[in-house]
Amino acid sequence: MISFRKVIGLLVVLIAFAVASATGALAQQQKRLAFVIGNAAYPSDALVTPANDAGLIAQTLQAAGFDVVGARDVDQESLRGALRDFLAKVSAAGPDATVFVYLAGRGVQFEGENYFLPVDAQIASPADVPLQAMRLSDISKSLAGLPTKVNIVVLDMARPNAFPKMSQPLASGLALVDPDPNMLIAFNAAPGTVAPEGKGPYGAYAQALAEMMRDGGLSLDEVFDRTRLRVNEVTQGAEVPWDVSKIDAPFVFFERAPDAPPPKVSEAEERTNRTRAIRDFNAHDAYLAALDRDTMRGYEDYLVAYPHDPMAKRVRAIIAARREAITWRETWLRDTPEAYWSYLERYPHGPHAWDARRRLEHFDAELEPPASFTVIVYDVPPPPEEEIVYVDRPVLYFDDPDFDFEPPPPVDVIFLPPPPPDFVVLPPPPPPVDVYVLPTPVFVPVPVWVRPPRDIVPPPNDIIFNNIHNTTVINNINNATINSETANQAGQPNANASSGLTTGQKMAVGAGAAALAAKVALPPLLQKRAVLLKQNQGGQPLKPGEAATQGQQPGATPRAKTMGKLSTDHALPGADGKTLPLVNGKPVLNGQNAPNRKLLGKQGAASGSQQATGNGGAAVTGNGQQNGAVNGQGKNGKLRKLPTVNGAQGGNGQNAQQRFGKNNPNALSGQNGGKPPKKLTRKDLSPGQTAVGPTDQGSANGGDKAKKFRKLPTVNGTPAENRPSVQERLRKNNPNGFSDQNQGAANENKKFRRLPNADGGSAGAGTNVQRNLKQEKPNVQVLRPQKPEFQAQPKPQIQERRLQQQPRPQLQMQERRLPQQPKEQPPQGNKKPTCGHPGEPPCKQ
Repeated sequence: MISFRKVIGLLVVLIAFAVASATGALAQQQKRLAFVIGNAAYPSDALVTPANDAGLIAQTLQAAGFDVVGARDVDQESLRGALRDFLAKVSAAGPDATVFVYLAGRGVQFEGENYFLPVDAQIASPADVPLQAMRLSDISKSLAGLPTKVNIVVLDMARPNAFPKMSQPLASGLALVDPDPNMLIAFNAAPGTVAPEGKGPYGAYAQALAEMMRDGGLSLDEVFDRTRLRVNEVTQGAEVPWDVSKIDAPFVFFERAPDAPPPKVSEAEERTNRTRAIRDFNAHDAYLAALDRDTMRGYEDYLVAYPHDPMAKRVRAIIAARREAITWRETWLRDTPEAYWSYLERYPHGPHAWDARRRLEHFDAELEPPASFTVIVYDVPPPPEEEIVYVDRPVLYFDDPDFDFEPPPPVDVIFLPPPPPDFVVLPPPPPPVDVYVLPTPVFVPVPVWVRPPRDIVPPPNDIIFNNIHNTTVINNINNATINSETANQAGQPNANASSGLTTGQKMAVGAGAAALAAKVALPPLLQKRAVLLKQNQGGQPLKPGEAATQGQQPGATPRAKTMGKLSTDHALPGADGKTLPLVNGKPVLNGQNAPNRKLLGKQGAASGSQQATGNGGAAVTGNGQQNGAVNGQGKNGKLRKLPTVNGAQGGNGQNAQQRFGKNNPNALSGQNGGKPPKKLTRKDLSPGQTAVGPTDQGSANGGDKAKKFRKLPTVNGTPAENRPSVQERLRKNNPNGFSDQNQGAANENKKFRRLPNADGGSAGAGTNVQRNLKQEKPNVQVLRPQKPEFQAQPKPQIQERRLQQQPRPQLQMQERRLPQQPKEQPPQGNKKPTCGHPGEPPCKQ
């Protein structure tokens, strides 16, 4: 029997131990997640401290065991994407997670909602606010829908706006809100008021909040109550923070060790001070007690007890702002014309008067209160006459010189102990090197009796979390990280320089790589964008609408766009920032020398066995040693493919007449009795006559239904049989190009026009028509027909080949030629050497 009882007792002990172990394991699964943003680089009016403030809060949260992601100077698209990724991360963290959101920058309220402005927001009218800014209720509602244990939302954004002057101004500061369950919402300035912009390096609110978060054992209410007292003391009453909470679960940022020194004010004495009546304090402590409680009841009790104290005017201003904020909150929740008329009856020139009128316009109601309507009964009475002066304006500053407030008294130790000596004046953080990355402040170690919580999952960035008492480790790591980034920038001027670092630089790089966890991690979306920004102009931020070009070196000339499937290897002359080469003072195509005038008289024959007939696989070289001849053997030649003919590759080594005969055998063979085919003329290809297509095998007879026929195009609207041949018109329009045949009597009945060169003059003998065409249309392939009319070409082979293509050629050169005065045309019967040009003998008279 005794043995049985021992066994039972042992089983009970084991079960209790198992339950305790399971409970401890479950507690270890609690996660802390934080999202921190600091926007300072607003184009209209940049701020000084928000980016540094965000870096300070993020570093404090890292020490408290939070897995922090954050960024600075974020645009609207990036802000929404980063927040969406963070909410997904919170959802995956499971139940009982603790979430901290901190937003620093510019905020604005519009029709009862608060908005956070990204750096690219452009507010020209009140209607732009919902479109250009992020609504903060979207964050609170999203967090309320997740199974989190504690949600803390801190809005350090109640600052004077820098919007252009509006006929219907916006209310100042932030609108009073009601938090969801398990949520605390804190403002850096009370609803309806704005905080003065600090001169740096940190704002009063962020530094005070970081100080209180680092004090071990303080509850959330104590942290934010003490923050309000510290900020009011530092700013001499110019800034009064505000918070509201619906969190019931116990929460501390840091734990207080058992061997910690006793507080200067015991917990019992502190509870007594919080419950003690305001009138039981002297005037000095009564003001601090009312400010510590921050309730309408506490401020009103102070005025009842000390109506003539120097702090009475300041307390009336605080009450006036709070009363108006409560009145507007209840008006906005009712959202009826009667509610807005009731507000305008109380505050006809109040901060939200224009918001009320905008809502009345929405209801198509009278903008001013009518003679009779049902007045809304609010939770607060109407303002007395002495309060109107503080709210009868769009913006309320507690340090407004018009009010002439007395500075508040110093805080007594019974309400707030003095700040730690090493946290009074903080040095500025080093400027951040990478885009979006938050500044990394100089770490101030927490007291040795302050410990991080034990029932949380250590964050992935745990360098600070594991060294909260060791300032040397963290600051040396941060310095090594900054030095390594500087060394990388100095030692690697471009992306290809991966070596050449000194030993010291390599050590710094290694230390920086090991210290990545000491930095605040960027959200995944911003990590990707930061990589693109580094590849774009050396990491400079992109302009709106500008895309990052991967693989392009900073400062490089952007590559020219190509048409169709033309690659950059076939770019036109002058592309990619290159200049056209000059020969005899004229630009030359693709490095090719000026064409030999004598070759033009010989129908542009190509050197060697290859001819420029436009075959799909032929290559036209730019070898300057071939005098413009088409040759693929030059070492320095740049090859380009000529376009195909009628969708198929042209014949290799065939001229235009040979290829025409191949596609139209009956047009050239079988008609001359076995004799060599006669040379085609324009009369043979006149309009109305048909040419056999490439697939036809029979006679070119229009009555054969099995054959497909097409009409050849006219030349400038004139039948081809009534016009000179291609070669004759080419020589008439380019007399100097065929100088060996240009001696004879002038033809006075013809008008001649010269092709324009690149300089705007007429084309000489050495003008390359293909070059002129490319210079006039740099983005059009030269040999691709595109316009319905054309005239003489400098190369007969190219012209004859175009007669075989579809009857819709698109390039028309002669439309751009200016008519010239008629000139005498020398007879074509005799050939004489050219003269009168650079490098040639003078012409004989």
